Amino acid sequence: MSLQRARETLELMLGHLGLVFEVEEMEPAGRLVLNIRTREAGRLIGRDGHALEDLQYLLNRILNRAEEGAANVIVDVEGYRQKEKQDFLGRVRELADQVRRTGRPIALAPMNSFDRRLVHQAFAEDPEIATQSEEGTARLKQITLVLRSTSGISASPSA
Repeated sequence: MSLQRARETLELMLGHLGLVFEVEEMEPAGRLVLNIRTREAGRLIGRDGHALEDLQYLLNRILNRAEEGAANVIVDVEGYRQKEKQDFLGRVRELADQVRRTGRPIALAPMNSFDRRLVHQAFAEDPEIATQSEEGTARLKQITLVLRSTSGISASPSA
């Protein structure tokens, strides 16, 4: 599937909503991203990003229906996802500092696989904090932040 086809489909969807917009194509780190620029960003993002998630889901369903196994496209509005990612990781780092101070593990709220991956990556090289993900098949799972010395996970030596 081409990014151009995904863009055309998204533009058609947004046109039916009566929005004035511009769509930018990007491919950071090999991911297909369509960023929407509009004065009605709040309308497309929705409360806590739910409308944006729904828009992305619908676009990917349409694209996958037309071409089996098509790569998923990330839909963003005015860089909302990047800002949310930075805010999210900032909040998690504050909790990790609390674990460092108190020595007590902190269980994070259940989250989707994308957010869990971000948390695991953020602390992969941290010499003090380890992440433990709960087992199971649930879509939303918790991660617990723990001190490496008490988690049974050896800390990697600092360079």
